[in-house]
Amino acid sequence: MKIIQIYTDGACSGNPGKGGYGIVMKFNDKQKTISEGFRLTTNNRMELLAVIVALEKVTVDTYPIEIYSDSKYVIDSITKGWVNSWVTKPNFGGKKNEDLWKRFLEVSKKFNITYHWVKGHNGHIENEMCDKLAVEASLNPNNIDKIYESKK
Repeated sequence: MKIIQIYTDGACSGNPGKGGYGIVMKFNDKQKTISEGFRLTTNNRMELLAVIVALEKVTVDTYPIEIYSDSKYVIDSITKGWVNSWVTKPNFGGKKNEDLWKRFLEVSKKFNITYHWVKGHNGHIENEMCDKLAVEASLNPNNIDKIYESKK
């Protein structure tokens, strides 16, 4: 069976501070990496944005997707159903990153996704690649004018 594998990580120096995300996407024998950095953001925003951007890059909805992340914030919020309960509350229950969670819910609804938590900085090859991409992106001098933070 064909499966799209997505590995993600976020990084931030200071919280808020300079941040970035890294993505490794695999399908069959092809691999693609994506990263972007921001001058002002938080680690949780970068972790979540990595998942969103990866899903936004998927152009077909016929294959199952497996997402791997070392972020308990992202994985637990999804797999434990917390994000679905926030949606039912006024103002998203006052949760931070409401803008990103709404974006996630919109993009994820068309896919069959399984989520996996992996321990970070533990030798997992793709997670280490994502971490390196995220850190490098966060340090990119071209991020000077990029700001990515929640309105809340």
